[in-house]
Amino acid sequence: MKKAANFIEKAMNIIFTLCGFLAVAFVILITGFLLTSGMPAIGKIGITDFLFGTEWASTAATPSYGILPFILTSVYGTFGAIIIGVPLGLMCAIFVAKMAKTSIAKTVRTSVDLLSGIPSVVYGLVGMIIIVPLVREAFNLPDGANLFSAIIVLTVMILPSVISVSETAIRAVPKEYEEASLALGATKTETVFKVIVPAAKSGILTSVVLGIGRSIGEAMAVMMVSGNVANMPGLFKSVRFLTTAVASEMSYSSGLQREALFSIALVLFVFILIINLVLNLIVKKDKE
Repeated sequence: MKKAANFIEKAMNIIFTLCGFLAVAFVILITGFLLTSGMPAIGKIGITDFLFGTEWASTAATPSYGILPFILTSVYGTFGAIIIGVPLGLMCAIFVAKMAKTSIAKTVRTSVDLLSGIPSVVYGLVGMIIIVPLVREAFNLPDGANLFSAIIVLTVMILPSVISVSETAIRAVPKEYEEASLALGATKTETVFKVIVPAAKSGILTSVVLGIGRSIGEAMAVMMVSGNVANMPGLFKSVRFLTTAVASEMSYSSGLQREALFSIALVLFVFILIINLVLNLIVKKDKE
């Protein structure tokens, strides 16, 4: 019996180890594929013209492959979604974790879980049918498919990640912190914002990392509400994100155009990698 238990233990250790190495191998393979597929186009176009060029006309008689509009659009869209979504998500997490009654908290938590399971194309469809016309009428625009509409959709899409992770971090704060603060005469609100939230800061920052990853990597939903036009970004202009640039042209691309799309994917990969590394360093420093 003991030998069987030891055998199972060793087998499970091997399986877990293989799974860990498999995850690392996938990252290495993806990185290698993007590098080998994306670097040739950058070499042909020129890294300055590619990264800082302001015109994308991949199918023109004299093609241009400048992706600065896509980079800035992705930055502005992600930043806007985080600015709006993180405070909303954090307030909702505080409400569920510390303020709401058990029955209400359970209902909100279930709704958040359902929100996280909705496919991105459904978000895009709802945005296209509801948000785009509302934005067009509210601001008296010829077309409501623009960066502002994309930011609203992305804000809703990152809420489940921000709420779930922030709530978990808030609940993980020792009860003694709250009791000590209340015993010293602090109000419930003061205790939440001056004791519990600072104590849960690393977990909240983790939720921001997840939110950024979700917003910057989204393609289908933003393609349906942003207009998908290669313009320099403006709040009420039709724009194209890095992800939508790849998704919209890959099906009919060939030659240098196809290589340039792989280069955009490489830029997006490096962009996400840098953001995650920076934010993870901030989280790690905060924990220390």
